[in-house]
Amino acid sequence: MTDTRVHPETGKVLRRGVRSQTVSVGSMSRIVDVPGWYPDDDSDSIHSGGDLKTSDEAFRELRTAYATHVKAVRKRLKLTQEEAGRIIGGGRRAFQKYESGATPPSDAAVGLLEILNRHPEEVETLRSLRTSAPATGKSAIVRNRLGDSLRAKGARKSRSSASA
Repeated sequence: MTDTRVHPETGKVLRRGVRSQTVSVGSMSRIVDVPGWYPDDDSDSIHSGGDLKTSDEAFRELRTAYATHVKAVRKRLKLTQEEAGRIIGGGRRAFQKYESGATPPSDAAVGLLEILNRHPEEVETLRSLRTSAPATGKSAIVRNRLGDSLRAKGARKSRSSASA
């Protein structure tokens, strides 16, 4: 095996080596050493499946650990999965997916989870914001347009009655 090779796209000379990389899931991270073919700068490197074994393992472990963390925070806040999905984000079934590790929470949901983990008293603030906020999304747009349309028809009727 040679000590160097040429990157097929950049044309840079690559050397076999190991570099530290950070693997993150939610608010958890781990630094792992990843072997591969690296240039002298921080540009593109090349890795085989075997090279990525350590980072893949770290990702799977972090995904499982973060799923457990999400469940623990939700239970500490005394929220059902459905309520947590509504006030933290993601929808009705989101926390089933987060807690099983099937889907990671969005960055916004991670931020709210970590704030609520440190300041659980703020769950009431978030709950009041979510329940008092005006309706959004497709159904709200349809309702608003329907309401506008009905008001416009009512105004036309009033004008035609007044002019008759």
